[in-house]
Amino acid sequence: MKGETTSPNYLFEVSWEVCNKIGGIHTVLATRATILKEQFAQKYITIGPDLWLRKENPEFVEDTSLFPSWLNRAQQEGLRVRTGYWNIKGKPIAILVDFSHYISEKNEILTYFWNTQQLDSLDASWDYTESVLFGYAVGKVIESFVHFQVGARERVIAHFHEWMTGTGLLYLKEALPEVGTIFTTHATVLGRSIAGNGWALYNYLEEYKPEELAYRFSVQHKHFLEQKAAAGADVFTTVSDITARECNHFLSRNPEVITPNGFDESHIMDRT
Repeated sequence: MKGETTSPNYLFEVSWEVCNKIGGIHTVLATRATILKEQFAQKYITIGPDLWLRKENPEFVEDTSLFPSWLNRAQQEGLRVRTGYWNIKGKPIAILVDFSHYISEKNEILTYFWNTQQLDSLDASWDYTESVLFGYAVGKVIESFVHFQVGARERVIAHFHEWMTGTGLLYLKEALPEVGTIFTTHATVLGRSIAGNGWALYNYLEEYKPEELAYRFSVQHKHFLEQKAAAGADVFTTVSDITARECNHFLSRNPEVITPNGFDESHIMDRT
């Protein structure tokens, strides 16, 4: 029926800051995890990078009893994942993805994204390449999970945060288009670059030429990945009306949904 709203059976939430506290996005995701966990229970799954590897990650509680059959299949497919819980209030399920073994295949993976998305990686910095590999690995993990664990009639949404996860979204659009995708930018690459260099951002926003600025600040690879992810997502969101202006001008797509950051004060006061 037209206008009918349906909820997904599975919701994946992907961020570089899942079980990996770096900045404000960690707080945004952590403070809303309780609500999403209540709504989706064991079918709300957060995904982040496994950067600690052999060291103990205080934000991750491993539990190999979660999806054991799929874990076995993932191993057979050459995927390196760990299942458990994000050690925050609400303790949502977390899958940590080790993408280090893709470093030896980086040229082939970068070529894949050139062939499918025309993403130029020539002279790209390591932080860009690392993010491409992480996103690619996440895409492969979600693809594997959906094929093995999800019923044919169940609906899946994968929500990707920031340009660092963009290749995961782009991979799914090619490999598994039946999965709904959401892309959220909390601040654009160019907006951060302009502000970081002490330039006025919003006073002259419409006068800035995005491609020219991207090359000037040497962030062209990140900018074009962010732009592709925003364009390819089924739904594009950002966190404020003013950031939506950035998105409209720099990324050539106006976000359909504004999702203001809301902070659960109990998360700050009570970390148990």
